[in-house]
Amino acid sequence: MPKARYRFNPDTLQYDRIELSLKKKIVRFLSYFSASIILGAIYMLMFTFFFDSPEERKLKREVSELRSQYELMNKQLDKVSTVLEDLEQRDDNLYRTIFEAEPISKSIRKAGFGGVNRYTELEGYDNSDIVIQTARKLDQLTREIYIQSKSYDELIKLATNKEKMLASIPAIQPISNKDLRRTASGWGWRIHPIYKIRKFHYGMDFTAPRGTPVYATGDGVVKTIRRSRRGYGNQILIDHGFGYVTQYAHLNAFNVKKGQHVHRGDVIGFVGSTGLSTAPHLHYGVLYNGKYINPINYYFNDLTADEYEKMVILSQNAGQSFD
Repeated sequence: MPKARYRFNPDTLQYDRIELSLKKKIVRFLSYFSASIILGAIYMLMFTFFFDSPEERKLKREVSELRSQYELMNKQLDKVSTVLEDLEQRDDNLYRTIFEAEPISKSIRKAGFGGVNRYTELEGYDNSDIVIQTARKLDQLTREIYIQSKSYDELIKLATNKEKMLASIPAIQPISNKDLRRTASGWGWRIHPIYKIRKFHYGMDFTAPRGTPVYATGDGVVKTIRRSRRGYGNQILIDHGFGYVTQYAHLNAFNVKKGQHVHRGDVIGFVGSTGLSTAPHLHYGVLYNGKYINPINYYFNDLTADEYEKMVILSQNAGQSFD
């Protein structure tokens, strides 16, 4: 029972008991009840703000663990990226050099993904930065690994063709010249034997008696057989593939037909003095990707280091060419 409340009456000099009406009782009850609700709400808000619920604590632990996993994943991706860069360096500077293939440009290896933003669905979260960073690294590595795998597929094909390429590249002298005495005019500026003017000589001349056998310097297909009384006279062009073509000029006779497959060392013709020529000799030229290059760099199957040095000296001493 609640304690009764009294009020002093100065007229009667007595304490009169206070009787509350029903309305006042209801108002007082509602006031206390409202205050209790407000106070309870304040307590709840304060508790919610300063203290996590068990479910929130569980979720926060999971988020923290996930962030740690993303950080570890980023470190692992960085290590994978470092290993991949090493593979790319080996690919461009070692493997492709061996097989004489062009390196893959950085713009292709490091190309990004164009178009719309691929990571809009990952934005707007507290940890969006690390999630997007990880996704971007993963996408870039996936692309680079794909490009590297395609490069290795190409290198496998090149390795398969390496034996064929080694057999096809010009690698011997076009006539028998063991003592190097038949080495005449070499690559470079020479005095033309007929016009007596300074003219660039795109090949090497080998002196030899008429009818001396001329050999294919590498495997290939006879591309051209030309008979002429001008210029290079009777000549043969052999397409070796891999960008190489060899030229054999001023021939007396042919020993092959157009379209015929030949092997290194096969007799394809015989030395003559046809066309603009002052004496029986063979003019030998090497083209790579359509441009003449110095043939002296393509006798590595024939010459020792000393013989090669001697041939270089002999070819440079000639004052004029024979054609």
